Amino acid sequence: MSNALAEGEESLSAARAVRLLGRLKRRDVVRREEVCAMKILLAVDGSPFSEEAVREVARRPWPVGSEVRVAYVVETTPLPPPEMWAGSYEDYFGELNQWKRAQGRQALESATRILDAGEDKTLRVTAEMLVGQPKRRIPEEAEAWGADLVVVGSHGYGFWDRLLLGSVSQAVASHAPCSVEIVRRREGTEGG
Repeated sequence: MSNALAEGEESLSAARAVRLLGRLKRRDVVRREEVCAMKILLAVDGSPFSEEAVREVARRPWPVGSEVRVAYVVETTPLPPPEMWAGSYEDYFGELNQWKRAQGRQALESATRILDAGEDKTLRVTAEMLVGQPKRRIPEEAEAWGADLVVVGSHGYGFWDRLLLGSVSQAVASHAPCSVEIVRRREGTEGG
């Protein structure tokens, strides 16, 4: 009998909660303006996976005054020692680094276009190209900028690929000084 009484008490509490929620007026609901602005670091790499992360950020309502910093990390190709190549490939490596920077600019422009076209018109969007290893630079930038959230896309590698190639999203989640959201690409989603 005590179990029946306890269940009855729970349902009375639930019924009371429903009545109370029904009495709330529009003024009692927290408005977006009353929530603190956020700093969101959105790391992109130009892939369909990072584009999905951009679209996820663009489709959400954020507190008024929030800022998204879109970051692309360029991994420069180091020049080999002169003794090895005698300088004959210096132009090649320079052009390769220029090509990587051009890819980065294109990824940043695409991401900012998607964010600017998003539903939240109060969102401030900036873009920045960083140099280094993405696994290290993204957490460093999050800390230096004071980000509240880092958003990255996931390539969805299996165990062996992650073991061989490494996972930027896992490294960022492990080392970032703030919350990290890893966005997976939805099945059937096409890039572009």
